[in-house]
Amino acid sequence: MVKSTGAAVLVAAVLALSACGSGGGSASPSPGGTEPRVLKLWHYETADSAMGKAWAEAIKKFEASHPNVTVAFEEKGFEQIQKTAAMVLNSDEAPDIMEYNKGNATSGLLSKQGLLADLSEEATKRGWDKLLPGGLQTTAKYDDRGVMGSGKWYGVPNYGEFVMVYYNKDLFDKHQVKVPASYEEFTAALDTFVKAGVTPISNAGAEYPAQQIFYQLALTKAQKPWLDAFQSYKGKVDFHGPEFTYGADTFADWVKKGYIPKNSSGVKAEDMGVAFMNGKFPVMISGSWWYGRFASEIKDFEWGHFLFPGATMSPGSSGNLWVVPEKSENKDLAYDFIDITMSKDIQNLLGNSGGVPVAADAAAITDAKSKELIESFNKLTAADGLAFYPDWPAPGYYDVMVAGVQELINGSKTSAEVLDELAKPYEDNLADIGN
Repeated sequence: MVKSTGAAVLVAAVLALSACGSGGGSASPSPGGTEPRVLKLWHYETADSAMGKAWAEAIKKFEASHPNVTVAFEEKGFEQIQKTAAMVLNSDEAPDIMEYNKGNATSGLLSKQGLLADLSEEATKRGWDKLLPGGLQTTAKYDDRGVMGSGKWYGVPNYGEFVMVYYNKDLFDKHQVKVPASYEEFTAALDTFVKAGVTPISNAGAEYPAQQIFYQLALTKAQKPWLDAFQSYKGKVDFHGPEFTYGADTFADWVKKGYIPKNSSGVKAEDMGVAFMNGKFPVMISGSWWYGRFASEIKDFEWGHFLFPGATMSPGSSGNLWVVPEKSENKDLAYDFIDITMSKDIQNLLGNSGGVPVAADAAAITDAKSKELIESFNKLTAADGLAFYPDWPAPGYYDVMVAGVQELINGSKTSAEVLDELAKPYEDNLADIGN
């Protein structure tokens, strides 16, 4: 992780990179010869998401510029790749290019295990290092310990993301709730819905969303030194300190108060999003990766978003990475595909479809909803507010976080017991990497 300047650089990258030249760097995609070839591509973006639309167009452009190459695309689930990546990439079943989660516990771990190709030479040759300056390189680079922020390039991010509060404007109007400007106003709004018999927050305890709410609550009490200690090992983290204690206690309290469904511990992210799109909940706290899909699919009510009130930091970062497995037999084609996803027309499409591009022309973003999204991102990054994600610091931490918040939802363990469970693998990892 790089400090302070990283987020600000990401803003500039999103809206002001037209000076970096057209296309995805200095190298043009090569045809790859005349023999028939296949590029095996995996990613987990749904077809109607901003990224899904952009990558589908990138595949068309790639095949048009590589007439002898067929792209064999397989859509994989986030959880599926999260749990099986190391095993698959160490086998003959590895794809040639894959979307993968960024951070020490995921891409960092695979890089340390020798499963990912070193992209440093390509990043320089193709100009990705110029399209992704400063903070955008944080999640792309990993040192010998698998710690992000320095070392070799093992991935290429080509969008930004952050967690926000989505809200159903029709339900807010029906219950005479205004968009909250403070944390106190936000909890008052949640109380209003509960008193009206409405559970306000759509949640998914079986996957990432619930742990991001827990982390967001902790961040309301956090300052930069705490974040640097937790994510970058630049100090000792007290799991029973005010930050995580507040996050765990308040999350459990929100369940008791009826803000969060008591039966949401087994709910998956897809079901959470669909429930919000169907108008069943007035609020959903989740990431910008839903934004384009909501813009496409929500027809029956007006919706909007706002940054989490009372917090200067929120979960967020550059987006997931394109990684090239070391076992890929078509690395040259994989590099060409990455290049196309960094091109201006694909980046502009991403931006106008509800994504946060890193190399778009600012003037080309004409969609009103997309402009709102990027404005919120600018506001967050101007405050140096990208706080990464809670599962990043240690291998296997994602499942630990899922189990912990499920226990808070079910009330099967106290906050203190859950925080003890979170502390052990984190501290074990510090010992493993020599911190």
